[in-house]
Amino acid sequence: MKVAIVHYWLVGMRGGEKVVEALCEMFPDATLFTHVYDPEAVSPVIRRHRVVTTFIDRLPRARRWYQRYLPLMPMALEQLDLRGYDLIISSESGPAKGVVVPPGSLHLCYCHTPMRYLWDMYPDYLAGAGRVTRWLMRPMAHYLRMWDLATAFRVDHFVANSRFVGGRISKFYRRDADVAHPPVSVADFYVADTTDDYYLMVGQLVRYKRTDLAAEAFKRMGKRLVIIGEGEQFEEISRMASGNIQVMGRQPFSVIREHYARCRALVFPGLEDFGIVPVEAMASGRPVIAYRAGGALETVVDGVTGLFFDTQSVEAIIEAVERYESRQDDFVPQVIRAHAEGFAVDRFKMQMREILDRCLREGRY
Repeated sequence: MKVAIVHYWLVGMRGGEKVVEALCEMFPDATLFTHVYDPEAVSPVIRRHRVVTTFIDRLPRARRWYQRYLPLMPMALEQLDLRGYDLIISSESGPAKGVVVPPGSLHLCYCHTPMRYLWDMYPDYLAGAGRVTRWLMRPMAHYLRMWDLATAFRVDHFVANSRFVGGRISKFYRRDADVAHPPVSVADFYVADTTDDYYLMVGQLVRYKRTDLAAEAFKRMGKRLVIIGEGEQFEEISRMASGNIQVMGRQPFSVIREHYARCRALVFPGLEDFGIVPVEAMASGRPVIAYRAGGALETVVDGVTGLFFDTQSVEAIIEAVERYESRQDDFVPQVIRAHAEGFAVDRFKMQMREILDRCLREGRY
């Protein structure tokens, strides 16, 4: 088959781009379609493919300001010419699934999440925006929400990255979805012989990840917390840092890998659609102290690979850390690592092949 892979933007290598990378390995002759492309920011696997961009890529400072061009992206997607492609796989958490596909082709959408800033987290994004942004965001979100729902019916079959996201697809789009957990490069991580006396957080410093709660909890406890990441809350979290809290900012993979292996445990207080970071920590043999919601319920085994807390509060995090320390010898690094291997890249490819084969066999297009 002639295959097209549509992704919202290729300007880094986060979870969505890791999915695209695995799809590129599955379909080495596929053409990539995206709004904005920065070859230096993606992996060699992706760079080996032909990449076609929309007109967004030619707008001023598109590689930096791409999100500001969101209102133009629906029109840009619909200009893509997909004639001659038998299989179109859209990778969706920004505008990607809205392409117009030719008759007789199969459109499979791998959905990381329905766009958060349009649906369930819209009030949070609106509350955190400035006055001018709020004024513009209300009519823009109304228009985009209608387009997003309409384009859900351009998809022949949805695949969600977690059961949690599958529920959101059902709620917002009224569509069913299979589940294929995203690929995690488990082999890139290792189990250390010894650990150091610090807890760890890794990821973008944005409000919904609740890094502020963890920082305040560890400030009260006086225990060491290392925070790796950048984002809109970087300055705010840095101001919260004290002698026992270290905010490192963005770091190369070698540093992140080492910190995973050496930490006492990963702290994960946010509500995530899936959450690759906990799996990476578990691939390093380290337990996860997580908020009991979202994708963490599908990756963390309570009492075996980590512990849960039930409310997003400073007090709940403190209680969970104390509970972990009272039984930390119960967590066996090799057992935790073995569990993480169930989310490896090969498992993702196998699940996607099975779903694709079934759709083709049943003629769902």
